[in-house]
Amino acid sequence: MKELEEGTALTLDFQKLSKAVAACPGVIPVAVQNADTREIILIAYTNETALKKAVAERTAIFWSTSRNELWEKGKTSGETFDLLDVRVNCEQNSLVYLVRPRRGGICHTKNRQGEPRNCYYRRLDFDTGRLVNLDP
Repeated sequence: MKELEEGTALTLDFQKLSKAVAACPGVIPVAVQNADTREIILIAYTNETALKKAVAERTAIFWSTSRNELWEKGKTSGETFDLLDVRVNCEQNSLVYLVRPRRGGICHTKNRQGEPRNCYYRRLDFDTGRLVNLDP
């Protein structure tokens, strides 16, 4: 079991954005939303190159801040997305991608049945401070 992805301890990475910006200048955050369910699937980053490629190919393509390269969401897992719409915030410093999963799956993690789940599959229990898996 991967503790970060499956555990119950809350270990938020408050340094991610500062590390991402330092390592990959020119990126902005992208909230990725399922066009059908309106669920937020994930938060990623894009740069000018990734955005142009995503729009041209109509697929969810980002800039991987950990690998410092283009990243097509789901390319290795098969959980890819059609890009239906791109929304821009008022300050033009973040985006929302409205997407549709091609196979119905979303996250690279799987539940006990082996099915891909939404990346936001845990909630914070206010009383215990622990994470509760909503799709074990």
